[in-house]
Amino acid sequence: MTASDWPASHWTVPPFGLGTFRLKDQVVRDSVRDALELGYRAIDTAQGYGNEAEIGETIAQSGVKREDLFITTKIKPDNYSADKLVSSLRESLEKLQTDAVDLTLIHWPAPRGPVSAEEYLGALADAQAQGLTRHIGVSNFTIALLKQARELLGDRAIATNQVEIHPYLQNRKLAEFARQEGIHLTSYMTLAVGRVMEDEVMGEIAAAHGATPAQVALAWAMGQGFSVIPSSTRREHLESNMKALDLKLTDEDMERIAALDGRGERLANPASVAPDWD
Repeated sequence: MTASDWPASHWTVPPFGLGTFRLKDQVVRDSVRDALELGYRAIDTAQGYGNEAEIGETIAQSGVKREDLFITTKIKPDNYSADKLVSSLRESLEKLQTDAVDLTLIHWPAPRGPVSAEEYLGALADAQAQGLTRHIGVSNFTIALLKQARELLGDRAIATNQVEIHPYLQNRKLAEFARQEGIHLTSYMTLAVGRVMEDEVMGEIAAAHGATPAQVALAWAMGQGFSVIPSSTRREHLESNMKALDLKLTDEDMERIAALDGRGERLANPASVAPDWD
């Protein structure tokens, strides 16, 4: 199975895609080009990453049909106000060379920022109503913030909440709430910035399956119903990561990985925009 086996028209949020955080200039061009050639069909970016234009150029040059792709971008806090959000998304669309993205997220809740959730979620809903994005969602939202978002958005579906989840920060309270409420989660930093590669337990599980620790971590997340968006600058790693789609872990494997939780190793926690975590 490859990521391109799912027609984009059937996706809400695909289970597997390419992350582009920290990838710039020619590096992001090469990563996206290699990923598309290997069969990736979901690309995750953000206004704050500063790479939308390079991604748009690479997609345009790839020959992959737009309808076969699932493109996600995120609105940065500087653009949350009602008079900026929609226009900033239009600028993102120009950079990405598309009439609409498949998913637009509020990147950080910015609870101490000058723009209220009511204002920025209302503007996000307006962007969807204008046809600039097929789906809308959030990122780095806590249980309380998810509840507030659902109240403010009414019948509009939250396609996903993109949050940090890896073996050392499993976010179980949030995951259980999301599961009960039918809110999809997308895991970012699933490989804990490479830490899973040095972990003895992950290594043992990988060896038992003829896999890599990275594949095990990705399969673990997808096995819980989360989407994953690993990034890499190396073609061989991009290709290897895709094999997680076919890796089935045992209940014992899942239990052993569950036991790695509790170290409190949160990797993304910018003080200016982060909430009070669950």
